[in-house]
This record gives sequence, structure tokens and C-alpha cells, in this order.
Amino acid sequence: MHQNLSLGQRQTQNLSLIIAPRMIQSMEILQLPALALQERIEQELQENPVLELRDPADDFEASDDSLRVEKEPDPDGPLVHDADNELDFTRLDAINQDWDQHFNEDQRPSRSALDEEGDRKHDAMQNMPSRPQSLQDYLTEQLAFLELSPEQFDRVTYLISHLNDSGYLDESLPALLKAYDRPSTLDELEDALAELQKLDPLGVGARDTKECLLLQITPEMPHRDILRRLILNHLEDIQHNRLPIIQRRTGFDLNAIREAIEILKRFNLRPGSQFHSEQTHFIIPDIIVERNDKDEYEIRLADDWTPTLNINTRYSRLARERGADPKTKDYLKRKILAAQWLIEAIEQRRNTLLKVTKAIIAHQRAFLDQGPEAIEPLKMQQIADQVGVHVTTVSRAVDDKWVQTPRGVFPLKRFFGGGVQSASGEEIAWEKIKLKLLELIGNEDKSNPLSDEDLVTKFNEAGYPIARRTVTKYRKMLKIPSSRQRKDWGS
Repeated sequence: MHQNLSLGQRQTQNLSLIIAPRMIQSMEILQLPALALQERIEQELQENPVLELRDPADDFEASDDSLRVEKEPDPDGPLVHDADNELDFTRLDAINQDWDQHFNEDQRPSRSALDEEGDRKHDAMQNMPSRPQSLQDYLTEQLAFLELSPEQFDRVTYLISHLNDSGYLDESLPALLKAYDRPSTLDELEDALAELQKLDPLGVGARDTKECLLLQITPEMPHRDILRRLILNHLEDIQHNRLPIIQRRTGFDLNAIREAIEILKRFNLRPGSQFHSEQTHFIIPDIIVERNDKDEYEIRLADDWTPTLNINTRYSRLARERGADPKTKDYLKRKILAAQWLIEAIEQRRNTLLKVTKAIIAHQRAFLDQGPEAIEPLKMQQIADQVGVHVTTVSRAVDDKWVQTPRGVFPLKRFFGGGVQSASGEEIAWEKIKLKLLELIGNEDKSNPLSDEDLVTKFNEAGYPIARRTVTKYRKMLKIPSSRQRKDWGS
């Protein structure tokens, strides 16, 4: 009895060793957005030699061999254990030799066919968004238009290499001079910095916020003197909308101060951020929702770019060939199993994403028909219950995914959110509360803006019983200043 129990436990453990990695991979693939999935496929194509791209033409010629992959581990050897990974690509020469021994010329694919297969694989891996131009590259290109000696050029490029992602020079010039490996003086480095600060974008090469803003004042700009005074002495007053104090201390006309502040708002506090790779965010929708002629919404995955993967027939045959080298067969079986898991995980991601999106759109049709103001409260648990999956599956499915709709492109998470019960008993989505807040503030008297207490009163009058802390929370979330900061001091 005890032995039988131990045997059962071992079988369960062995099964877990196989199921666990498969489930983990499925969850990982499900969570990936479009671009990340493309990168994952590229990585797998590079690392797994049995994985290949399926040519649409192959669908007319494909044999059943490409699909005959063992779904269960080989009883003669564990497929999950990967201790022999050192075989990997170094084993391919041996694999090719085994192939030559076990298949005649008629069975062997032609050299041109193999070349075409490699070309397709290479093209797919190259079909990735190119790396955005860096700030350093952009600045260095501009140096060709400056009259610089070779020594000056070296000093400017040295400073460029020390700019941070925002375009600022964090280190002091004396410290940079000490680390510079070529003969130079502090004055020469100052001159190099002056040349750097002439480049586009304006403000680059600054050592602090004030210098960054001052560098963005151009000769043709109105209110230059006022702008300089504001930047040097009154940034905190501007932040708190203390215009009367600025007027009293500077003697400038109030309207001129307001006009200068409007100009200042267009300045960039982080001139280099537009070139930073983390700031360059490509939004590729995973799902497309379109309205058809029957006034219904059709949902499809935006996966036309996604290459269709296949398991190489040649290696699949060799893995089953009785006379093949055992180590080669074991290596191929593990790689084939990994490829099969990946293909199934991608297909499972596709099916889950479609089911979840269809359920979401069914709940939020009013959003698509009327706009964001018609969004309904919706919890992930509701979708999980409807689709028949765990709530964490829904969470992974919508994480970092975008949907293209007739109303625009939205993150899937936008369709979820709680709400508050109105005076009539209707549940109102928090999204509607935010939109109502924007409406109230947008229509307020700017010379006497609404305080948070005033806004609470307005909400209650509209039938939305919410607390002051909720108003304050969403006002800050929407980056709306306080009533004091919103006050218009114009005459």
C-alpha cells in the first residue's frame, strides 16, 4: 500500500514536471503584447533549430509528418530535463550527418529549398522596428554644420556622451575635465559646452532646470526680459499661480506676465526625452473592433504580421528514425516538444484574447456607440465568469493590450472599473465621474474657480453622492491644479 502510494506520488510529481513549464509558458505568452510577442518569436527562431516559418505555399504540400509530434514525454528518456543543452547548435553538424545516412537524395530537400527556408526565417527576424535614433546620434550629426577644429569636435562629442536621458549634463565640468584623456583646459571645455548648447533641441546641455529654460529663449521671442526674470526668480510663484506677487516684485504689466507664462509653458524641461528609447512607445493594437453593415461589432486579432510557426519536417522525421544517434534523437525530441508548446501557447493566447475581448465589448457596447461617457462599471471577475477562466487569466489577457475601435485606440484595461451608486440606485462608473469632473471644471468661472467642496456640492446636485477626498483624488489623478492655482488673474 505504501509502495503504491509512493509510486502514485512519483507519477504525479513527474507529470507536474511536464505540466508546470507548459503552463508557465502559456501564461507568459498570454501576457505579451504584440511587439513583445514578435520579439519572443524572433528569439525562439534563433534558439530552436527545429522551429521554422510556415510558407503559405506549404499548406498545399504539407504532409502529416509535420504534425506528428509526440505530445507525451518519451518513456525512454525525460524530455523536460535539459542537462544536455550543450548539444544545441554544435549538434547540428552531427544531425546533418545522420540525415545523410538515413535518407537518400530523393528524400533530401534541395539546397535552394533550404536556402529559401533560411531566407524566410531571416526576413521574419529582421522585420522588427529599427532602433530609434538616440539623442547622442542626433547631436553628433549636427556638429558637421559647425566650424570646429578636430580638438573642439572631440571635446563636444565627449560632452555629448555624458548627457543623461533628459539632455542634461549631470557632472560638473571640472570633474569631466579630470576624466578627459586628452590635453584640455577648463575654458576650452566651457567653450565646447557653449557649442553643444547651440544644438537642437533647445535646452540640451543644460546643467540645471533654470539653465535649460534660459537656453530656450530665442532672439525673436516676445517678452524675453520678462521670461528671464521669471525663470531666474519666480518659478515657484508661477507654480502656485501667485501672479500678483510677481507683478508687485517685478513691476511688469500683469497681462505681459500672463503672456510670458504662456510662452514658458511651451518650453521643454526634458529636451532629450523624445530620443530616449523608453520614451519611444510604439502602440500596436492586438485587437481590431469594426462596425459592419448590420450595425454589429466584429472583433478580430491584429496578427497579420505574426509569422506562422511550424516544426521542421526533416528534423521531425529524424527524431523518429530508429537508426539515428540516440543523443541526437533526444536533443531533437526536446527541441520539438519546446517548439510544439510554443505554437500551442500562441494559439491559446489568440483564442483567449478573442473570447475575453468579445465579452468585454458585449458589456461595453454603449461605450463604442456613444463614447467614453457611456462606459459601464465592469469587473474582471464578471468577464472571467462569463468566459469560464480564472480572473488572473483575464488580467494577463488584457495586460498591456490595446484595442483599435471606431472611437479610437484604447488599452483593454480602460474598459474595466468600479463605480458609485447614484441617488436613483444606478451604478455609475468612475470613468463617468472623471468626465463629469472635467466638465464641471471646464465650465467654471476662471476668475472664481470651484473648490473641491464646491465640486462635491455640484456632484451631489447631479445625483452623484461622492466624498471630498474622492474629488481631490480624481482631480490630482487628472493633473488638474487646485482652485487657487486655476484662478485667472487677468483684468
